[in-house]
Amino acid sequence: MTNNAQPLWQPSPEAIYATQMDQFRRWVNERHGLALADYAALHQWSVDRREQFWSDLWEFTEVIASERGDRELGRDTMPGAEWFPEARLNFAENLLRYRDDRVALVERLENGRRRQLSYAELYTAVERLAAALVAQGVEQGDRVAGFMPNIIDTVVAMLATTSIGAIWTSCSPDFGINGVLDRFGQVEPKVLFACEGYFYNGKTIDSLPRLREIVGRIESIEKLVVVPVARSAEECKAEVESLDKAVVLDEFVDTAPERALTFVQTAFNHPLYIMYSSGTTGVPKCIVHGVGGTLLQHLKEHRLHCDLKRDDALFYFTTCGWMMWNWLVSGLACGATLVLFDGSPFYPAAESLWDMADEENISVFGTSAKYIAALEKSGRKPRESHRLEKLRAVLSTGSPLAHEGFRYVYRDIKEDVCLSSISGGTDIVSCFALGNPTLPVYAGELQCRGLGMAVEVWNDGGQAVIGEKGELVCASSFPCMPIGFWNDEDGSRYRGAYFENWPGVWAHGDYAEITEHGGVIIYGRSDAVLNPGGVRIGTAEIYRQVEKVEEVLDSICIGQEWRDDVRVVLFVVLRESVELNEDLIQKIRSTIRANTTPRHVPAKVIQVADIPRTISGKIVELAVRNVVHGKPVKNQEALANPEALELYENLPELAGD
Repeated sequence: MTNNAQPLWQPSPEAIYATQMDQFRRWVNERHGLALADYAALHQWSVDRREQFWSDLWEFTEVIASERGDRELGRDTMPGAEWFPEARLNFAENLLRYRDDRVALVERLENGRRRQLSYAELYTAVERLAAALVAQGVEQGDRVAGFMPNIIDTVVAMLATTSIGAIWTSCSPDFGINGVLDRFGQVEPKVLFACEGYFYNGKTIDSLPRLREIVGRIESIEKLVVVPVARSAEECKAEVESLDKAVVLDEFVDTAPERALTFVQTAFNHPLYIMYSSGTTGVPKCIVHGVGGTLLQHLKEHRLHCDLKRDDALFYFTTCGWMMWNWLVSGLACGATLVLFDGSPFYPAAESLWDMADEENISVFGTSAKYIAALEKSGRKPRESHRLEKLRAVLSTGSPLAHEGFRYVYRDIKEDVCLSSISGGTDIVSCFALGNPTLPVYAGELQCRGLGMAVEVWNDGGQAVIGEKGELVCASSFPCMPIGFWNDEDGSRYRGAYFENWPGVWAHGDYAEITEHGGVIIYGRSDAVLNPGGVRIGTAEIYRQVEKVEEVLDSICIGQEWRDDVRVVLFVVLRESVELNEDLIQKIRSTIRANTTPRHVPAKVIQVADIPRTISGKIVELAVRNVVHGKPVKNQEALANPEALELYENLPELAGD
């Protein structure tokens, strides 16, 4: 299935030469007397000489540390690798390395509200909030949680927390009470930052009732710091007086004694973030990421793979419950301007984010594959309605971007842009495969494997294959592996999550292929792979075809156990006023058959009103499969719309042939 088509985009030799990726390649060649001619050679060297690569990256990106040490790698095992075992550093110090009048953060809410902070103002805000946290008794290793929208105050709270060596954890305010308790209840935060309300799709949602219950049920919380978003500061203060352990943000900061900002120096593997798996198969796993691994990996991805510079404006459409928020805020270490947006991307209109892209001169625009597909279905053509002068890169993640999504971006958004589909996850708070400003873009492919990451695709026999489908693995240790799971004393849950298939090798759970020219194709999650007649089919192969059918807005595909085999079942959400009749079913089936194989063709095509998704927007194939088979779906709090699961219960269409 290797894609031999012509590239959709190629950088010019002059553009390549100006990138930080190419500067790094030349710098490595000069330092070590090498002749690495291109990215493929650089990547191979970075995997073969991992210790040298990460050491060079540390120097090239000018990591700030009180001590680096002489060793890059102590114990080299998966799990349990010890990268830079003698280093001492602070995450927030590296993100606050610039303290000038350049704009650091721009905050945009869907109701039109806008504010900004310079790097100097950001430093001062972090200094004052860190003083308040210290006065509250927060110490190194304590947990501080954010139940917050994607706004400036959330970034300030994270930086203040990590400056004192405490651990930051967050989820977005659209989580229900049980979803919050399942997450924060496990990690026992000392302080909780929360907004009293937020805006979404033209509505104002009140968070206060949930805050009352959360504070009442998580005993570890000593202070609830309420951040006004939907109310004025005065209104918020009046409401907060009736809340237990609560204080408004301004009061929390203003009453603390002054304290100069100091950056607690911690070990490379000191906990920085606690992040959460989606939790659709049980209580969410609490994934602990370390200071140094997260910093180094994000510096690599931003500076080399995104070519992020000081005069860039970086935007990613994300909530604080998705790892892309953590990835976005690390852009401060490059001195870029970060654009924070909170709300619905389609409110008040489908082109709202592109209006913002023009107004804020966004140069790197990040979003989800689902958003790109929905924008195309809406008929919008930003290229015709917007200037997009500064836009040079579009990033897409969350699910595989279909070939049609690639073509839509180049046809209807901008012709001269590096479209980087990226893939990794919360598990590594970063990417295994991602973009590269020095490489061509092929439809349906992620441009390359990340530097320093020994990413391979293995067949069932555990052999690395090119041009064949198999399991995406990382065969050697890397610094941004989790340092463990919270409350997993013997490490058994951590080992079971990634190292069960092949001990000592990270199995990521993606069904993928590496192409002849070094690109990566993701076919879907391994655990959602369809298996009709014993043939493995990635669900993304089917979604790619269904997206071509104009009448279909969205779809989800599962394998139903049927007569000692598996049959493919496709559920579709149709445009308004479109009904699923035999003609449309045949159109869907023939579109799939024409471009794949007869085994991909669904035995059943069923119309539904909605598709269940996680709060970060991913469709939940396993949950739908469980409902269809009459099995319980655990932890529905992880879903944005759990009521949608009822649409899949006891369907008469699935009872017969």
